[in-house]
Amino acid sequence: MVVDTNPCDLGDILRVRGSLELKCLLDSRDVAFKQKTISKTFETLRSHVNSESCVLRVRDSPVIIWPNQSGHVTPKDLSPSTLCDALHQWIQTDEQDISGKKSKKKNKKSSTARVINLNLMMDVTKPGPLPAPVLCRTIQESHFLSATLPVDCVISISSTDTIKDTSERLLVSLTNQLCEMEIEMLRHMKGTTLTVPEPFHFLLPETKDLVTVFYPSGVPDSQLETQRKELHHRFKLPEDQPYFRRANAYHFPDESYKDGYLRNPHLALTHPNLDDGKVYLVQGVYSYHHYMQDRMDDNGWGCAYRSLQTICSWFQQQGYVERRVPTHKEIQQALVDVGDKQASFVGSRQWIGSFEVHAVLNQLLGVTSTIMFVSQGSEMASKGRELANHFLSEGTPVMIGGGVLAHTILGVAWSETTGMIRFLILDPHYTGAEDLQVITDKGWCGWKGPEFWDATAYYNMCLPQRPKVI
Repeated sequence: MVVDTNPCDLGDILRVRGSLELKCLLDSRDVAFKQKTISKTFETLRSHVNSESCVLRVRDSPVIIWPNQSGHVTPKDLSPSTLCDALHQWIQTDEQDISGKKSKKKNKKSSTARVINLNLMMDVTKPGPLPAPVLCRTIQESHFLSATLPVDCVISISSTDTIKDTSERLLVSLTNQLCEMEIEMLRHMKGTTLTVPEPFHFLLPETKDLVTVFYPSGVPDSQLETQRKELHHRFKLPEDQPYFRRANAYHFPDESYKDGYLRNPHLALTHPNLDDGKVYLVQGVYSYHHYMQDRMDDNGWGCAYRSLQTICSWFQQQGYVERRVPTHKEIQQALVDVGDKQASFVGSRQWIGSFEVHAVLNQLLGVTSTIMFVSQGSEMASKGRELANHFLSEGTPVMIGGGVLAHTILGVAWSETTGMIRFLILDPHYTGAEDLQVITDKGWCGWKGPEFWDATAYYNMCLPQRPKVI
């Protein structure tokens, strides 16, 4: 576990990634000897990182840094004393200018963290004459160990950090990361079987610093609870919600989500202004699920399924569950399994409501829910206190069904003194592409007044509760 404690003034991050080959012969069956051999191999890797052959290349740029040569850097326009902030203007894209040549595109400053990505490399050639290779043959029984170690090192930088200063910090962080990898590999060693430690970065509450934790590859979160408890104790975190599951890992702003779903579209909205009002929002990350996704034509009947999928994505991305978001058929099968529907329901186009959402969450995720009922839509304006308390204490998306429509409530803006209220609605009836501007401009994700609800229709709300787990 590695902590970068240097405060970040501008929110800029340097991230070094690469791979190092761990190779050694385990000639003895003695466990202590094997551990000593592996430790020596890690020591050799650390010496390579701290040698003059270590090279850092800034991705999508011509910039190369030799951190162990006093921060020597190319091109010649840069020097060890150059501020790291200047590296942004060297980062290129494949866009071309009007002359047909590749043009250099400067990164614009943003309110979010800016990431400078670097590749960890090694010089394989050395100056001067090289000795001729010598071949020898030895016949013996031994176990050859080979593993690729994924290096992923992150530090925050300020506006006054130079290339030389930052290079020195990166070397320290890389060396510490290899020490942590050695500890984790030996901890999970069983005979001649080793698991590769994988780095994950976490942004904890009330801090700007990323914490790096190593988990053995192939070992599920359910088997790492003891390690997570140690981390919760070390960082004085409550033990009633996950902070260190793989799903809680920090998502870097320069990386896109591979599944294609939009995350948290409500963050692009401006909060409504209510006299003496406060805003209460969903906590954490969710995916926007709506009509016509996943090559599924559910237009006209699948809105509650999509709202349920959004809720399931919240529990998955907060680390409460490891299973993927269920499909329509899996939702239907869960309702058959609990005895709520007949077998013929699977594969049908029948609607579901809040009670079915409650049943599926319990069956598939082990999540309990509270059902809140209003006899007519005009009563929704009086539910500000209950919804505000829900988002404060639970922070989960709320599914609401009324008449033939279902929606997802992501928050409320509510004034306790005046009673004025606005609802933050995520609409699953959207059928278009994952275009954030269209979704927010057209109100598919937006703030709605009490008139949004049908005054004469009754509504049921499913309010999922957080499990008390780490």
